[in-house]
Amino acid sequence: DYVATQAFYESKDKTKVPMFIVHKKTIDPKNPKGPHPTLMYGYGGFNISLTPSFSISRLVWMQHFNGIYAVPNLRGGGEYGEEWHKAGTKLKKQNVFDDFQFAAKYLIDNNYTSPENLAIWGGSNGGLLTAACANQAPELFGCAVAAVGVLDMLRFHKFTIGYAWCSDYGNADKDKDEFEALRAISPCHNVREGVQYPAVLVTTADHDDRVSPLHSYKFISALQDKAGKSNKQPLLIRIEVKAGHGGGKPLSKQIEEISDVYAFMARNIGAKWQK
Repeated sequence: DYVATQAFYESKDKTKVPMFIVHKKTIDPKNPKGPHPTLMYGYGGFNISLTPSFSISRLVWMQHFNGIYAVPNLRGGGEYGEEWHKAGTKLKKQNVFDDFQFAAKYLIDNNYTSPENLAIWGGSNGGLLTAACANQAPELFGCAVAAVGVLDMLRFHKFTIGYAWCSDYGNADKDKDEFEALRAISPCHNVREGVQYPAVLVTTADHDDRVSPLHSYKFISALQDKAGKSNKQPLLIRIEVKAGHGGGKPLSKQIEEISDVYAFMARNIGAKWQK
């Protein structure tokens, strides 16, 4: 009933980046005849590879929203070894965001979707990814979900186990070049006034002891303060109570959260529920 293909597209610096694209067989990958509601998920960090796996929640997206699911294998991950990982860290972290934005452009240019029908989602380091891309290229997306994200890049190392992430991000307190690079990408410090943002949903949990919820609180506060007065799309936060970073979350809470996220996405990119 479904087909998965792997496409290769050029990023900003001409690097070839792979992307998995999954959808019903009724959509022809050679002639998608879009735009279709599309969810693009990314991570791009800490040498973690996003490889094919089964997900019931993604199946729901494809089966009941007739959606496309896309996963680009961004630099910073481990898909092509340590060189690929290092190409998305510290002073080169912007490569990750460029890869993600050019994946969106590929899906749009090849008639899979349109900016109005494209949602992006990422968690933790992936929350940084989606928030940074919403700041940098809001015109590319109809909806952005930043889950339990690392969003204050100048102070992340001061809270919980944030110091352990300096291997990928650098440290704004110890290196001037790293400060400048982190200042340029930090979602909390780059919210723009006078710009139309896509619909944004920030999700966190009040007991997250890996990525403190303060990151999410600061980012949504900046968004609502600077963009909220004139933004046509909603800028919201969802705070789970009695929960943490995600691991060990009861099934009931998982279902509730995914239901809320899909409902937010569907409303804002025009996806319709189908039985």
